[in-house]
Amino acid sequence: MLARRSVILAARAIGRKAQLGLKAATTQSSTFFPVSVVELNQRRSFNNTPMTSSTRSTVVQLLNNIGSKREVEQYLKYFTSVSSQQFAVIKVGGAIITQQLPELASCLAFLYHVGLYPIVLHGTGPQINELLEVEGVEPEYIDGIRVTDAKTMEVVRKCFLEQNLRLVTALEKMGVHARPITAGVFSADFLDKDKYQLVGKINGVNKSPVEAAIESGYLPILTSLAETPSGQLLNVNADVAASELAREFEPLKIVYLNEKGGLIHGGTGEKISAINLDEEYEDLLKEPWVKYGTKLKIKEIHDLLQHLPRSSSVAIIDVNDLQKELFTDSGAGTLIRRGYKLINRNKLSDFTNSDLLRAALLRDPEIKSGKLSVASYLKHLESVSFKSYGDAPLEVLAIVVDKNTKTNVDVPKLDKFLSSRTGWLNNVTDNIFAAIKKDYKSLYWVVNENDSNLSWYFSKAEGSFAKNGEILFWFGLDTDTAAKLIKQFDVASVGSSLSSETESGVFSAAQQKRGFHSSAARYYPNSNTNPNPPIKEGTNSKKSRVALIGARGYVGQNLIGLIDKHPYFELSLVSSRELSGQKLQGYNKDNIVYSNLQKEEILELEKNNEVDIWVMALPNGVCKPFVDAIESVEGSQSKIIDLSADYRFDTTGEWTYGLPELVDRNTIRAAKKISNPGCYATASQLAIAPLKKHIQGLPTVFGVSGYSGAGTKPSKKNDVEYLTNNLVPYSLTDHIHEKEVSSQLGLSIAFIPHVAQWFQGISATVSIPLKPKSLTSRDIRNIYQDRYQGEDLITVSGEAPLVKDISGKHGVVVGGFAVNSAEDRVVVVATIDNLLKGAATQCLQNMNLVQGYSEYEGIPTDVVIRG
Repeated sequence: MLARRSVILAARAIGRKAQLGLKAATTQSSTFFPVSVVELNQRRSFNNTPMTSSTRSTVVQLLNNIGSKREVEQYLKYFTSVSSQQFAVIKVGGAIITQQLPELASCLAFLYHVGLYPIVLHGTGPQINELLEVEGVEPEYIDGIRVTDAKTMEVVRKCFLEQNLRLVTALEKMGVHARPITAGVFSADFLDKDKYQLVGKINGVNKSPVEAAIESGYLPILTSLAETPSGQLLNVNADVAASELAREFEPLKIVYLNEKGGLIHGGTGEKISAINLDEEYEDLLKEPWVKYGTKLKIKEIHDLLQHLPRSSSVAIIDVNDLQKELFTDSGAGTLIRRGYKLINRNKLSDFTNSDLLRAALLRDPEIKSGKLSVASYLKHLESVSFKSYGDAPLEVLAIVVDKNTKTNVDVPKLDKFLSSRTGWLNNVTDNIFAAIKKDYKSLYWVVNENDSNLSWYFSKAEGSFAKNGEILFWFGLDTDTAAKLIKQFDVASVGSSLSSETESGVFSAAQQKRGFHSSAARYYPNSNTNPNPPIKEGTNSKKSRVALIGARGYVGQNLIGLIDKHPYFELSLVSSRELSGQKLQGYNKDNIVYSNLQKEEILELEKNNEVDIWVMALPNGVCKPFVDAIESVEGSQSKIIDLSADYRFDTTGEWTYGLPELVDRNTIRAAKKISNPGCYATASQLAIAPLKKHIQGLPTVFGVSGYSGAGTKPSKKNDVEYLTNNLVPYSLTDHIHEKEVSSQLGLSIAFIPHVAQWFQGISATVSIPLKPKSLTSRDIRNIYQDRYQGEDLITVSGEAPLVKDISGKHGVVVGGFAVNSAEDRVVVVATIDNLLKGAATQCLQNMNLVQGYSEYEGIPTDVVIRG
């Protein structure tokens, strides 16, 4: 309660400071919580000025009072992945405004201050009866519905307006811009005019007032009053109104705030934590305590969720637990979702879809690292007695082996527990584990100590023992059996860990070691889950010497700036024919003078092992003599990265294409020569690749670049005067990036480039033909979210990104996902800084990988775009 109290008081304090235009007092920088603070700097503002990052940092840090940093970070990223109006619909009971207004306002202020815009709809509750009594009106109900005559409607309307104003005023005092919307959203017909009089049945929802409020940076605060076409006000049930809003906006969360804080089990008297409708609905309705209002509520929620994406869920909670429900795994109230029916299988032939099984097993760390293949594990299952648990799409797969041959202790082992991001977020993992506990009285499992979901595994265990980076968990064991199991674990590993720190696909941790393997270079799996997570821990801490050839251009200058701040890379020389003899600017580690490197000097440097990595920042067609000179030295150990297009079409197998998000990172790490992708090509491939198996036809990329992409050599394409108020198309067919993307993706694309009057940044609008009626916009966005989960330099946005927001940022934003009415084409928009992630930043990623450093080492986190 003290933590909760501090959160509420802090929210009020932040609101007051924001209203006065003062900066919230905090010394924490964005590095404490890099994702939330940086990404939310892209979100809404109040008072028409951006909120300070320190204010957001304070809010997010205070959220950690109710959940771990990784939980809050992940759910923030999840909620901001959709357009603002698709975050949540929150239905507030009228009694809460009367009795818990400060707490309600504080909770909504927190959401606002982290850039989240719930659609808030409130009822009137018991206040109406009090006012009716004052007015001398006797309340009348028929079938549980309030009969609303003209006098009652007068009181209802007055009550709604008063309650709405109270909530809006409380929010405004906390620095939150809130907009009262008391009419114009719901249209209705009379439910039964003779019977109920002015009671309505909603027949339409006008989204415009709500969207306009959010677009202007205001929280929309709605009443559940509806209107007929002639303008007659009608009273409608607030729960029904909230459901209709949810059907229209399809939010990730639908939240009902009530005094009980959830649904109470009539048999045990305990609050129900979660309900998986597909699995539990029919049995739940047969329970003797599920009747009257409870049964109606469950049926209404069931009907609502049938028409929404499976990612949507309903939460019934107390107002004080709103943040805990939204930002922690455990939640606080009752979470209701469709989910899937759980399926048990005891033999491989029970799996009717082998692709789904393989996709689930690809989440396993042993398989991802190359230590184990899917085929060999499936062969192993044929020789043992096992039972598997999973939902229909295998978002979660658990495999229990009856007896582990590696130990003499006769206890079943949870051999695999593999979950996608969706499985964790929707608590399918809890359902699976509960099913396992019903079948097994005792069980043990092993987890890597860096696993981001470690606290969840602790919550499921009765005992644990840690050694050598792994933790042994168990339940249902007597003391002697547990001691035997610990002894086996202490002497030698009883089995590989269930998961690594990024295994869940939900929370990307900062530490991970991966072994090398020689799998195929490119990844286009059947599973949407990212099979190629970033390498965030390096094996090398020694300095590396870099020789940069062609340092005059924009890309070379940006790379010099990155190397200057890198903890391990040092420039040993820079070569530029035009700048030879001049002092290198923008590099502070050493005094370096430009040279004009000749073949003989390259040979000498390579023979003397004075360079660890050569970077070629040269125009197309110029690189080969330098590469040949380096390779002519017998026993050459240095690495080469070419930023030109000269080796992007290599067929010899000597060059590796360096796009880490789509090419096996271990292949890059083991490479000697890397061809750095083009800027347009990077954006286009990242925009198209996740949908490759759904494409039917020719994708077309309409690209517009700032004039820095035309280089420093004067031409019309970098002539600012010529470009002013102009858009210049060029190379309309057979552009080299068209060939590059087609070659790398293994499918033909069309590319239409243009240059505009801004300096740096690219916008690529990609029209992708799809197999008819195969995917919705939400499906497609989820595919991209899953595919790029854990990628720090890729943001998936529900909205089309803007080129002005990407300039100077070290990443790619992919968004839009607009599907046409025929459902056979989607338009995806990608933005990228052509000088950074399109060239220099990507080069640094590849340099880090080949030298054994963390992939993101030296890439400034304060200018990484995040969703």
